[in-house]
Amino acid sequence: MEISYATAETPLGLLMMAATDRGLCFVQIGESKVQMREGLRREYPAATLSAMPPAAQGAFKQWMRVLCDYLQDARTEIELPMDVRGTAFQMKVWDYLQTIPSGELRTYKEVAAAIGRPRAIRAVANACAANRLSLTIPCHRVIRGDGGLGGYRWGIERKRALIEREHAALTESV
Repeated sequence: MEISYATAETPLGLLMMAATDRGLCFVQIGESKVQMREGLRREYPAATLSAMPPAAQGAFKQWMRVLCDYLQDARTEIELPMDVRGTAFQMKVWDYLQTIPSGELRTYKEVAAAIGRPRAIRAVANACAANRLSLTIPCHRVIRGDGGLGGYRWGIERKRALIEREHAALTESV
C-alpha cells in the first residue's frame, strides 16, 4: 500500500492527513511532523509512506482546505473520500458516528444501543479510540454517560475545543 501525506497548521495544532489512492486513511492533530509521521508508520507499518506527490497536490489541497475550514468554522460539512479499514464492529460504530449532527453529543451507551449492541459500551469506546480519521469520523462527539468527556486519541483539550466550537456554531445558526 502506498500512502501520501501532507500537513498544515490549524487553530488546534498541526494537522496531518494521509491518503491511499482510494481516499483519506489517516487524519490526526498533533504537535510535530516527526511524531505524526511515526504515528502514521505505527498504524500502517507495511505501507510505503511519502510526502504528497505533485500529481495529487490539487486534491490534497482541496481536502486540507475542507478540514482547515471546519476547524475555523464548525458549521462546515466534512465530506471527503475515505479509505476506512477496521473490523465489522468498528465500521458499524464509525458509520454511526458520521450520522451524529455537528454540535450534538451521544454517550457511549447511546451509540451501543443505536448500533443494536446495547451491552457493547466498552467496545464502542475502544472503536472510538481506534479511529484513525479525526474530524472526518467525529468520535469527539461521544462522551461518557456521566457527562464527562472520556478519552480522545488526540488529547482531551482538543476534544473539548471541538465540542465547544461545534456547540457555538450550532447556537449561532439558531
